[in-house]
Amino acid sequence: MPKRVTIVTALAALSFTAACGNRTEEVVYSDPAPVIAPDPTYSKF
Repeated sequence: MPKRVTIVTALAALSFTAACGNRTEEVVYSDPAPVIAPDPTYSKF
């Protein structure tokens, strides 16, 4: 292959790898719902 075609192919592969290979998912943290504890009930003896 001519040198120019090799360089263009290498740059295309490099740009494709850089564009698609470095994907990271964004992690979203949310506060959990507050736990509502029932009022304690005391039985009379």
